[in-house]
Amino acid sequence: MSAAAPTVASRRSAALVYAVAVTAYVTAVFHRSSLGVTGVDAADRFHINAAALATFSVAQLAVYAAMQVPVGVLLDRFGSRRLLLAGGALMAAGQLCFALAPDVRLAVAARVLVGLGDAMTFISVLRIVAFWFPGRRNPLLVQLTGTVGQLGAVLGAVPLVALLHHVGWTPAFLTSAALGATVLLLVLVAVRDTPHADPAAVATDPATVRRQLVDSWAQPGTRLGLWAHFVTQFSGSVFALLWGYPFLVQGQGFAPTAAASLLTLMTVVTLICGPVIAHLCARHPFHRSVVVFAITAATAAVWAVVLAWPGRAPHWLLVALVVVLAVNGPGSMIGFDYARTFNPVHRIGSATGIVNVGGFVASILLILAVGVVLDLATPAGRGTPPLDAFRWAFAVQYLLWGLGAVQVLRYRNATRRRQAAERTAAPVPAPAGA
Repeated sequence: MSAAAPTVASRRSAALVYAVAVTAYVTAVFHRSSLGVTGVDAADRFHINAAALATFSVAQLAVYAAMQVPVGVLLDRFGSRRLLLAGGALMAAGQLCFALAPDVRLAVAARVLVGLGDAMTFISVLRIVAFWFPGRRNPLLVQLTGTVGQLGAVLGAVPLVALLHHVGWTPAFLTSAALGATVLLLVLVAVRDTPHADPAAVATDPATVRRQLVDSWAQPGTRLGLWAHFVTQFSGSVFALLWGYPFLVQGQGFAPTAAASLLTLMTVVTLICGPVIAHLCARHPFHRSVVVFAITAATAAVWAVVLAWPGRAPHWLLVALVVVLAVNGPGSMIGFDYARTFNPVHRIGSATGIVNVGGFVASILLILAVGVVLDLATPAGRGTPPLDAFRWAFAVQYLLWGLGAVQVLRYRNATRRRQAAERTAAPVPAPAGA
């Protein structure tokens, strides 16, 4: 395929490859979020408390976060297609194991498989975007990928809850595994790494790998992306993945279907906000950190009102909370835009992997902290945590927001200093800044 102006056929091929790759990511988000709306059922099935339930998500997210840098290196070597296939197979196997697990140990192992496969998916799709589409379309397509992927959370909310309550635990998760296997076949048939028939091999000797990682980390723009991802992602992610559903049902008295519907609303708002955030970043690349700070401040402010409200919060306030949490996902995509801006294409995998660690490390810390605080604040002999226990648990978020905001400010300044030094040393057009 020619590298010149794209033909109609090449544009159609790019659209097909991207559509199937995004479908794989939608499925990964479905697998990832399937525990969020089934957490109460999982606690009953395996006879566990809040802290033990948190280990399910922690195991899944810990593997996801720990694998980001290794997966980035593997991605630069083996390409997106192979990693999407491997990731899809692992997630389908994880859901199959989760459906049949008779005890907690096998259930945790199942979530580990899901996390391992999930770790290979998103950054593989971003690499497809980098190779199949012009650079000027990258910010929009990265946001579109993250936004459309949240449709998987819709599938993991109301439909999965309805299926779970209608046919039971095992058939519901067997259906999830079958969905994953179907998408795996689509990837096998349709996805290619690049529009070229014979992509050049990438050197993978240890010295090269080490140099790429060191260069990616040494770039302050990469670390700015990591902390931007850290500070914007965790609140919405933890709410959707695990603790939002128990908070709404046990703490706020929502019916299960109403709570699932509110989580679905969160996803719908994410779909709307994604293109808006992408447009702002494309139009004002030197003010992306302002968007990061605005999203963080708005999220912290609305949570403050919810946590300080006497008694159960009114429905309008919880809707407002869900709406502001929905912006967290698109906001975290700004971190990947920093990785793309400040790193050459041959380091996209490793730089993106480093950035992706940020939000998921924060999410792991918050999931663990919420589970521990809920157990400590729940009176002995009580089956479900009271609302005050949820208040204390979610207040832990302010520690993470404080740390993340300081680090974003620190590395924004470091990135600007480096850009200024590079302009002085070589007066050529610099990349879009922080």
